[in-house]
Amino acid sequence: MAKEIIDIRLHGRGGQGVMTSSYLIAEAALLENKFVHAFPSFGPERSGAPIAAFARISDERFYVKTEIYEPDIVVVQDPTLLGQVDVVLGLKNGGLVIVNTDDPNAIEVQNLKKSRPDIKIATVNASKIASEEIGIKATNTAILGALIKLTDEKIIKLNSVKNAIQARFSGPAQTKNIKAVERSYNEVN
Repeated sequence: MAKEIIDIRLHGRGGQGVMTSSYLIAEAALLENKFVHAFPSFGPERSGAPIAAFARISDERFYVKTEIYEPDIVVVQDPTLLGQVDVVLGLKNGGLVIVNTDDPNAIEVQNLKKSRPDIKIATVNASKIASEEIGIKATNTAILGALIKLTDEKIIKLNSVKNAIQARFSGPAQTKNIKAVERSYNEVN
């Protein structure tokens, strides 16, 4: 039987915590004794530039260390990328796209649905959640709850992400980021 590897590609802009998202996914999976690989991909790094980050997860050891060209899941932390980057490039049939947006009926989301009727698209207003819960515009933790909920906690569990956040952040940042994850878990469309 072939190993099941779940490939996740995250899109955002420099400064939005895209790399931190991939690392938190990986850290949560490690806490569940899974095998992981998380890494960023970007050109000249500058705040606001489009970047991608990747997380690969499996219950069994794997040796694939390439970029993710055919993801199972795509997370879009900045909705303005929908018109600039082909975020669904290579997305597997039946794949999942999670978009941070305040308007699930936005033309860009509708165009995505029309271009790929075979995929599932979910939205969450991670920007609002991050602003209200954390006080910053970085949507990295504010979108992770949606990922966990939409995958029925089969890839990573909510408690594992909370534990990864506790290991990475301290003080008020820890509490605020955990609240952001919980809120997006409950508010995903």
